[in-house]
Amino acid sequence: MRFRIGFGNDVHRLVRGRRLVLGGVLIDADLGMEGHSDADVLTHAVMDAVLGAVGKGDIGRHFPDTDPSLKDADSLVLLRRVVEIMQGEGFRVNNLDATVVAQRPRLAPHIPDMEGRMAAVLEVSSDRVNVKATTTEGLGYCGRGEAIEAFAVVSLVGEG
Repeated sequence: MRFRIGFGNDVHRLVRGRRLVLGGVLIDADLGMEGHSDADVLTHAVMDAVLGAVGKGDIGRHFPDTDPSLKDADSLVLLRRVVEIMQGEGFRVNNLDATVVAQRPRLAPHIPDMEGRMAAVLEVSSDRVNVKATTTEGLGYCGRGEAIEAFAVVSLVGEG
C-alpha cells in the first residue's frame, strides 16, 4: 500500500451580492464569498489537499481565475475533476478532515449536508469525511466578519 497526506487552505473575502456556498451547500446569509468560481473555500481547501497529496500542484494551476469558462463554476464539479486526477495517479481517499473558520453564520446545522455532498464526490462513505466549524472569538479578518477560511487534511491510499 502507498500512503499520501495532503494539506489545503483557502480564504475568501465576504461581500454583498454573492451567494454563500460551503462544501457544496448553499447557506442563507447576508454576505457571500468573492471569487471567480462559486468561491466555496471549503471545497477549494479540499481540492488543494488532494492535489498536494498526489503532487499535482494546486487549484490555481488546474483552474486559473483567468479562465472565463470557470466564472461562477460549481466547486463540487471542479472537485470531481480533481478526484479524476487523483484516481489517474492510482489513489483513493482514505479520509478527510476539514475546518471552516467563520464568525457567522452558524454552520453546525449544515455540516452533515456538507459532509455528505463532499463524500459523494470523493467516492467515500460520509463517515470518512469530517467537517468542523469554529470562530476566532472576534479576532482577525474572520473574526471581524471580513472573510471565511478553510483548512483541510486528506489521507490517500493506493496499491503498489
